[in-house]
Amino acid sequence: MVDLNIIKNKDGIFFEVKVIPRSSREEIVGILDGKLKVKLTTPPVDGKANNALIQLLAQELSISRNDIQIVRGATSTLKQVFVRHIDKADITKICPTPR
Repeated sequence: MVDLNIIKNKDGIFFEVKVIPRSSREEIVGILDGKLKVKLTTPPVDGKANNALIQLLAQELSISRNDIQIVRGATSTLKQVFVRHIDKADITKICPTPR
């Protein structure tokens, strides 16, 4: 199993997300090449997929949407995300275990 590549600073963590838009359901699939793989039902139009990603992460982590920021990749399927006030243990809890 490959671990999620995480960069920690005093305020939170940075990690990369591979987004698969227009999927049949919204879910965190797992870790692929050190990136969190996420399926979203929304299309990548007018920031809708970005908003859906932030909503899904906030819901799974039980934090405010305001604590999540897309730092890089707003128009790409590969994004760097910053989440305030959490650590590596919090993010690994939402990653499905491999079968």
